[in-house]
Amino acid sequence: MNIQKPIKFVSKEKSDFLSVLKARVDEHFKANHLSKNYNTQMVIKTVVLLSGYILPFIMLLVMQPTFLMSMLLWIIMGISIAGIGMSIMHDANHGAYSTNETVNKWLGHTLNLIGGSVGNWKIQHNNLHHMYTNVSGVDDDIQDRYLLKLSPHYTAKSFHKFQKYYAFLFYGIITLYWVLLKDFVQLKSYAKEQTNSTNEKPAISLLARTIFDKVIYLFVIIGVPILFFNIPVLYVLAGFLLMHVFAGVILTVIFQLAHTVEGTSHPMPNENGNIENNWAIHQLNTTVNFSPKNKLISWYVGGLNYQIEHHLFSKICHVHYPQIAHIVEATAIEYNVPYMVNKTFWSAFKSHIRALDKFGAMPSLNEAIG
Repeated sequence: MNIQKPIKFVSKEKSDFLSVLKARVDEHFKANHLSKNYNTQMVIKTVVLLSGYILPFIMLLVMQPTFLMSMLLWIIMGISIAGIGMSIMHDANHGAYSTNETVNKWLGHTLNLIGGSVGNWKIQHNNLHHMYTNVSGVDDDIQDRYLLKLSPHYTAKSFHKFQKYYAFLFYGIITLYWVLLKDFVQLKSYAKEQTNSTNEKPAISLLARTIFDKVIYLFVIIGVPILFFNIPVLYVLAGFLLMHVFAGVILTVIFQLAHTVEGTSHPMPNENGNIENNWAIHQLNTTVNFSPKNKLISWYVGGLNYQIEHHLFSKICHVHYPQIAHIVEATAIEYNVPYMVNKTFWSAFKSHIRALDKFGAMPSLNEAIG
């Protein structure tokens, strides 16, 4: 679907919900003499997760273990790179990791460790997903994937009623698709829009940088082990695929548990391109937290289980989300705004399955979208 008119959030009722909430969160940091950016906990996490990706790769090259042991090392790399993506890269590319833009820039490029492209990711995630959460045709996270129907507004196909069974097989190839095709497909559709110019040079520059990043990534992760360390091609390719299966399933599931679950809304703009709601309230209508009391999950997923706080305060480092969550929840209750939470990972996971089942069974709410 292509949205022809610029989308705007136009609320019939004025609300000072966001301004009051921001003031209260700002006061929390001021009263406790805290920075909104990284702290010691975040630095330790950065070192641990980067080590979990880099050290196994060095061991693969230097020690050249047996096939089974090498597969285990690739799995550790997959788990670690998912953590890097959710914690380090995510915060850095939102400008939340540090007040120093150079630090954010370099840590943001840890996205290259999974074969992604920073420039394109910022368009797709920072601009489109965060601004137009769960808006079909704009938010790429719920875009029609043919095999998957993640919105009530896309046309249901006969096999979608089975998607709750096969979805996770598809999730397993998401990051591999990202490496090989996704960035190029997306760049074709909106790189020129991002530059706000009819000049082709910025789009060409972004394309060239994307190609360069991917060539370097594939050369290092596949070419170097085979060409310089004589590791069998089968070992490298099997490990590479296994790493991406683990990273893909983890990343996709975690992101889906926040938006493609029961209770979230999928509003569409009217004929004037307007969504009749306050932007901040729209975020709470389309987002659900999960497993807030599980410290291990909170540590590993980079606070993405506090997705409400992240969408409202994306420039605050995620290590602070547990502390500000009670402020957000209390303010939401005060303003009669929904604050949705699945208390455990498994309750969120089952809610996602039920949402897949519901979307797969229901016809399109708008047959013009397909």
